[in-house]
Amino acid sequence: MKRATARAQLVRGAAARRYVLMVTTSMQPGNDVLVAKPRALIVTIYGLYARDAAGWFSISALIKLMAELGVDEPAVRSAISRLKIRGLLESRRVNGAAGYGLSAGGQKILADGDRRIFRRPSASADDGWLLAVFSVPEHERARRHALRSRLAWLGFGTVSAGVWIAPAQLADETRDVLAADGLIAYVSLFTAGNLAYGDVGDKLREWWDLDRLEQLYQAFIDAAEPVLARWHDTGCADPGQAFADYVRVLTAWRRLPFLDPGLPAELLPADWHGTRAAGLFGGLRDLLSGPARAHVLAVTGANVI
Repeated sequence: MKRATARAQLVRGAAARRYVLMVTTSMQPGNDVLVAKPRALIVTIYGLYARDAAGWFSISALIKLMAELGVDEPAVRSAISRLKIRGLLESRRVNGAAGYGLSAGGQKILADGDRRIFRRPSASADDGWLLAVFSVPEHERARRHALRSRLAWLGFGTVSAGVWIAPAQLADETRDVLAADGLIAYVSLFTAGNLAYGDVGDKLREWWDLDRLEQLYQAFIDAAEPVLARWHDTGCADPGQAFADYVRVLTAWRRLPFLDPGLPAELLPADWHGTRAAGLFGGLRDLLSGPARAHVLAVTGANVI
């Protein structure tokens, strides 16, 4: 029974790592960040709307919604197949209609992502820090990889090989995630404050790749600002266009919180691009989420959401 439980925990952790990899790859400065792979767009659609419908969409409704994003039916079916292999979706019929629903693991992964994407507050320097100190035996390398992946997903930076650091506000979430994945036996967690030697703001660039993160935020700003300007200038009332724009913007945005630990603002540069990017995303969300949802209702039927 213990082996079965450990195996299940590793499978859940692997699914989460694949999800994080999926939403953070192809996020390179200079690329059109509003262009995403079909499976990433599908995850966004499920995260936004399907959980209100028991995590399920009919295949016909999903094909119609993806057509608004310029994705044809073969690409949709291929993407769904990959998401099934990754353990996020499963085949399911509802009232005789063929469709795909979120797996139990997919439900949890998206719920965890919601906290990161929509609700994580920025830390304060007065909150202190959370240290994760760990050592995993060589013959359990899979566990070591899983632990490092989960710490990175949570937003930890690297002080040294076995010492990782994050804002102290992540303590509860870190305990919950590591316990759920069966990794807590390998790590000790401590809260700490900075006593002396060196400026903490300078240290942040050693522990996290802030330069790359700033470039990614700027790429998001460059892509999303014209979308906001277009809606303000034209006063467009097309729900289908609102849906397409909102899904693309959110798909681009949700990659960033998996790279940003929410560091204290007072320790970041005064012109930190993340602040401007967050405000831009919030403005687009306020403007587009309502009409986008209305469009999904029209496509799927009011009984679905």
